[in-house]
Amino acid sequence: MADARPRLLAIIELGGYPNLTPLYERLGFQVDYVNSQRKARTYLKERVPAVVVAEYNFQSDFRDRSSNLESLMAVLQRRPEVKVVVFYQEEHAPKLEGLRARFCIHAALPFPIDANRLEGVLRDAIVPAS
Repeated sequence: MADARPRLLAIIELGGYPNLTPLYERLGFQVDYVNSQRKARTYLKERVPAVVVAEYNFQSDFRDRSSNLESLMAVLQRRPEVKVVVFYQEEHAPKLEGLRARFCIHAALPFPIDANRLEGVLRDAIVPAS
């Protein structure tokens, strides 16, 4: 029997924050993890999660993009039903706003991650549109 719970893909490239699995599971998600954007794009060829949680990592030395998320967001443009939640360093907020101007990001939360705020964002992400 197929699992009817909504799927959440957590992309943990750097980490350094608490394990959020208990929160994800308490909210009813079936949780999958990958540790790179490349693996995330491969995952998305096979499955469509309800939510993707990813870290925003600004890199001034990238040749053709400003962060780790451009390629992922380009793939997700074809899946507007997938809600994207981004964790970011406060000092990178201006660069993240540039990404948000080009791509649909459901929510962006600064480090350190506030579990209560994240819970509210995730609940909002899975509420059926009326």
